[in-house]
This record gives sequence, structure tokens and C-alpha cells, in this order.
Amino acid sequence: MCRLFARISAHPYPATFGFLETDDSLAEQSRREPDGYGIGTFSEHGRAEVVRRARAAYLDRRFAQEAHELRSRIFVAHIRFATNGEDLERNTHPFVQHDRIFAHNGVVHGLDELEARLRPEYRALVTGETDSERVFALITQEIDDHGGDVTAGLVAATTWIARELPLYAQNILLATADELWALRYPDTHDLLWFDERRVHLPTHQDRRHRLRFGVDLPAPGIAVASEHMGGAPGNPLQPGELLHVGIDLEPHVTTILPDPPAHQLTLADLDVRAVAAQNEK
Repeated sequence: MCRLFARISAHPYPATFGFLETDDSLAEQSRREPDGYGIGTFSEHGRAEVVRRARAAYLDRRFAQEAHELRSRIFVAHIRFATNGEDLERNTHPFVQHDRIFAHNGVVHGLDELEARLRPEYRALVTGETDSERVFALITQEIDDHGGDVTAGLVAATTWIARELPLYAQNILLATADELWALRYPDTHDLLWFDERRVHLPTHQDRRHRLRFGVDLPAPGIAVASEHMGGAPGNPLQPGELLHVGIDLEPHVTTILPDPPAHQLTLADLDVRAVAAQNEK
């Protein structure tokens, strides 16, 4: 399955933490998810920016370079195991719409019906072939229809998908320049969040040792990942739960999808490529 990772902190920091350093880093995970990677960041002026490569991260020396050089309060990263759409940059997560960054793990069918729900200006936001980008376009449309309320738009879009479309899973990361959201739905795949705000900071001697070898220390914050990556103990989101972390770094978890999908797909409903991706560990 595709791997998800996001982190929000009090001030900008380099992306080496989680990308390169942890026990099961994104670089290591890319050996099992070889169909590309993407890194989403925000500039100091709040502009959403993404780097996307249709190449396995562990084979691309630019991945490690970017992890050291990029600075952001919020990172959203995705390691891709493709289930639809060619292995091209336009199909690689994360995606950007209206200065928001989005990454997705799962399978949603009924894309013709989904596209029919999008107004022309929102269909025009979609440049690739993935179900994920179309889900994002619906979320963007609903956010605008709810006066810019990201939580309300996310709830409206995912509720409609859960009620109307066949789906196997839709685990979602969504970020603005100041806030982060993470949704697990339904119980198909895990999604964990980690409170790193009170993790013991290294001593001065440890800090000198780490800096000597070019390892950057992260700012305290909240992280979300599709699996445990070492460090602070993980808090599993339950099916249908939405995590929201605001600019104050306080995490809030609410249940927004209490019921299972109306049209739950099984592995028997997926093609061979999608089955391989969803079964991958």
C-alpha cells in the first residue's frame, strides 16, 4: 500500500526526521513502494509547494538532498505503490489545490459519478488519472461551498463518497500552511499519530554529536504515519476518526464517519495491481 507521512511543528525544520532517520524511514519504505515519491511543504508566505518524482526514493539521490535542504513547519509526504494511473509525476502524490496539500491511500471506484458531481472549475483542477486527485477536487469544492471551512468541507466530501461510491479505503492527509488533518476510513489500513511535543531533547553533547554527522534535530510537534516509525508511541486512529491539529499544535480527534461504507469493496473487487498494493506490507 502507499505510505503516508505528515508532521506539523512550531517552527520550520528540515525533513530528515521521518524521511531518513527513523527505524522504518520513508527511504526504507520506498524499497517496497517503488512507484514514486512526493514531498509537500509551505513557504514562509504560506504558499503550498510540492516536489514529485516518478522514481523510488531510495534510488533517487535527490530524495536525501531534498530532505536535508527543505524547510517547513508542515511536511506531507507520500511513497507510492500505484493502483491506477501511469508512473508519471502528474499521478504522484501529494497534490496541491488552492494552496492546500493532499495525500491519499486507498481505492475509490465510481469515478464517472464523482466527476459528474464536480463543477467545471473543479474538474479543471485534475491533471492526472488517479482516483485520489478527483477525491481532492471534491473536497476542495466542498470547502469552498462551506465558506472556506476545511473541516466542514472534508466531512461533507468524505460522507458523500462513503454513502454513494464503492470504496476500499480512503485514508487522507490534508494540510494548509497552519493546520493538518488526517482521516482513517474505514478499518482497512492503519493510521497513527504521534505526540512529539514532550519528547526528551538530546543533551548538549548528543546535539554536538548529531550535528557533527549532519543529522538535523526536529522541532517538537505532531506527526502522522501509516505505520510506526520509531520514537514516541503511536496513537492509532479508529475507523472514521479525524485528527485535526491547529496552529497551537493541540490535537483534536473526532468521529466523522461512524458507519462503514455503503458500498464496501473487497479485494475480490480490485484488479491485480490494486490487490498487490493493498496487500503489501
